[in-house]
Amino acid sequence: MTQSPLVSVLIPNWNGLKYLPTCLAALRRQTHSPLEVILIDNASADESVAFTRQMFPGVKIIQMPRNAGLTGALNEGIRRAQGDIVAPLNNDTEVDPRWAAELVAALQAHPEAGFAASKMRLFNRRTVIHSAGDAFGRDGIPINRGVWQEDTGQFDGDTFIFGACGGAVAYKKAMLNHIGLFDEDLFMYCEDVDLNWRAQLAGYKCVFAPKAVVYHHLSATGGGQVAGYYTGRNTLFVLFKSLPGAIWKKHARRIIIAQLKIAWQAARAWRGAAARARLRGQLAGLWGAWRWLGKRKSVQATQAVPDSCLESLLTPQE
Repeated sequence: MTQSPLVSVLIPNWNGLKYLPTCLAALRRQTHSPLEVILIDNASADESVAFTRQMFPGVKIIQMPRNAGLTGALNEGIRRAQGDIVAPLNNDTEVDPRWAAELVAALQAHPEAGFAASKMRLFNRRTVIHSAGDAFGRDGIPINRGVWQEDTGQFDGDTFIFGACGGAVAYKKAMLNHIGLFDEDLFMYCEDVDLNWRAQLAGYKCVFAPKAVVYHHLSATGGGQVAGYYTGRNTLFVLFKSLPGAIWKKHARRIIIAQLKIAWQAARAWRGAAARARLRGQLAGLWGAWRWLGKRKSVQATQAVPDSCLESLLTPQE
């Protein structure tokens, strides 16, 4: 009988004490075994570490000397994880008891897949979808599939999709060893979109696991001005660095118009702090373009699939 793979669940945490009891208790109820749970604490000022040590002594703790962002914390967790499958999980979540088992089952059923996406629902509206995995528009805008829709199983028949939301995902460690870990220059937001593109370029598929259900608080440890700035900046960084050349060649007009529209809308809503932050993020993205274009050559050199396969990943917009 084949032994079940060790799954290493990686929980980045920054002052998230209020969410940890629910998150860690749900992981105790997982049906999959063996399971390694690692809390990577980004120099929290609250009692997150002390609480976890006392109440969940089986959880391994990595204490970062400074706030290294979501990407820095996850990369440190990946490097120290013992499992062949690593599963980043937001601290503001509650996973179904079969979450890890369903992710493993999806990866085992589709050996050609390098990663698996969960179905994320809203924590306080548990029949409403937050993400049924990630999509990517022809206009260069990342998409949460099914966001705000009532979950009637409309996505459950899907197998391969563009990518996974990094808040609850399973990656084969072998894939990460091949394509590289999260880009730490992104710090937070769109780091999963960047990794989705790098995986697809290298020929790794993403499988959707509809029974791997996760309930998620919205913007519990981010959001507002923080989300506006980093999303505005990092969307451009990912476009400069990781979007395939064939996609740029065919859809450049759509992509540029979409970014100009976002900037115009932010400018019109200038009195709103989040809108100003989004516009500042776009400006920072343009200012840093040279650096990200410098990364582009090595990323695009990994392309192992035809342009037509990459084009098929895009979601049309009306």
